[in-house]
Amino acid sequence: MKVAHIVDAGFGDLADFAQSAPHIPERETTTRRRYRTIWISDIHLGTRGCNADMLIDFLDHVDSETMYLVGDIIDGWRLKKKFYWPAAHNDIVWRLLKRAKRGTRMIYIPGNHDEIFRQFSGLDFGGVAIRRKAIHETADGRRLLVLHGDEFDAITLAHKWLAHVGDFAYNTLMAANVWVNTVRRAFNMPYWSLSKHAKAKVKNAVEFISNYEEVVAQAAEARGVDGVICGHIHTAEMRRIGGVDYYNDGDWVEGCTALVEHFDGRMEILHWADEMAARARAEREAAASRSDIPALAA
Repeated sequence: MKVAHIVDAGFGDLADFAQSAPHIPERETTTRRRYRTIWISDIHLGTRGCNADMLIDFLDHVDSETMYLVGDIIDGWRLKKKFYWPAAHNDIVWRLLKRAKRGTRMIYIPGNHDEIFRQFSGLDFGGVAIRRKAIHETADGRRLLVLHGDEFDAITLAHKWLAHVGDFAYNTLMAANVWVNTVRRAFNMPYWSLSKHAKAKVKNAVEFISNYEEVVAQAAEARGVDGVICGHIHTAEMRRIGGVDYYNDGDWVEGCTALVEHFDGRMEILHWADEMAARARAEREAAASRSDIPALAA
């Protein structure tokens, strides 16, 4: 059964498909960083723009007591138009379900691209709790509202047809992003986000992001919480706005970022492309150092 049909059928069928399909086992790592909580969103499985290999590397190097999937995990919009589901995308679903089975508290908050799963809000499947929104209490006692964030996007709410047009243009840009980074990898160059660079150069995009963050923060303050965690706009951020803490965990299409909570309640954004580049650099330096030893001994 194609994943596009499974998305229409429901979450349980998707879980069964992921667990039964072939997958790449988790890599054995000497040190797996552990956090109290991890938030990831906007993976967009089912699209070519998804940086699946980078996310798999992330999942194989970190662990947590609780994990939030903050929407747009699967891109139902694209899957209904054109089927695309490589093995790496199934590996991600399998890893997430395995975490839940191992005892990680897993909360899935569907977004606008995987809104088909919102009908299951309030239910649990395979250890994954599906919720429309959630309140997370940090180790230092702060109450944070967790939601995807599309409800604060005027275009998504009022002009869904325009959001789909924008989605087509965005996916075209992401296809170019994949090509650019394929070339960069061939020359041992680190990951670079074409779309992120383009957004930073376009004044309207910068203003939209700033306005969006302000609106989300105001809504959180009105609800009487200490802060808010969202995704949706593919822009990782962590700052104080008015009387609340605003956090955005970013995405795995452009920035490849995650938001984590340390065991003392401290929050941090992990930029995984930078982490992988630093690790590769250290491995090259170590290999070069080992190759120099015989020459020095001689």
